[in-house]
Amino acid sequence: MTRPRSGALVVAIDGPSGSGKSTISRGVATALGLPVLDTGAMYRAVAYAVVRAGIDAHDPEAAAAVARSVVIAVDRGVTTLDGEDISTIIRGPDVTALVSVVAAHPPVRADLVRRQRAWVDQHGGGVVEGRDIGSVVFPDARVKVFLTASDDERARRRQRDEVAADREVSVADVQAAMARRDAADSTRRVSPLRSADGALHIDTTGRSPDDIVAEIVTAFAATEGAT
Repeated sequence: MTRPRSGALVVAIDGPSGSGKSTISRGVATALGLPVLDTGAMYRAVAYAVVRAGIDAHDPEAAAAVARSVVIAVDRGVTTLDGEDISTIIRGPDVTALVSVVAAHPPVRADLVRRQRAWVDQHGGGVVEGRDIGSVVFPDARVKVFLTASDDERARRRQRDEVAADREVSVADVQAAMARRDAADSTRRVSPLRSADGALHIDTTGRSPDDIVAEIVTAFAATEGAT
């Protein structure tokens, strides 16, 4: 894979589900006037494409072939696959159950990392959220952030999202599912979920999004004075 240009204008925001990545990423992007890319939506789109194709999600080469064959776009909170808006369906239980399996395949990750770096090149930078952005995709990002939150807080946030999408699920069930995904993502062989070297660690539990955004924007401003 081609490495990104050193010093690319990137804010990398990583962390597990429910840590606040999407909300914070959008806020930082607005504050800095940068576009935002949700790489998790890209992996979900591939998982959905695998389900739609009816292939074995555990087959790395078959999953990668599907990934390479589809057109994925993530823009302003809308995810499309070959032109179809799949923003809602990729957040459902079928895709959620398989996304960690599909995302663990090295050839799938290679294809999507290439796309993510191309996206930044095309946009001249951006706020990029995911699980391996600061550690693998953009190790030279201007600012690297790793968000965390308490397990209870993360589960409550995710359960609210599920209820908002008319999917009834208990906080306990959400927390159990998140624990399984955390274990899968943090122990996968390629690009595991971990904090990048030099990342700013922020626990979002009980903090307002505006406060966290301001902290990241301040960190970004400090790097401008150093470049």
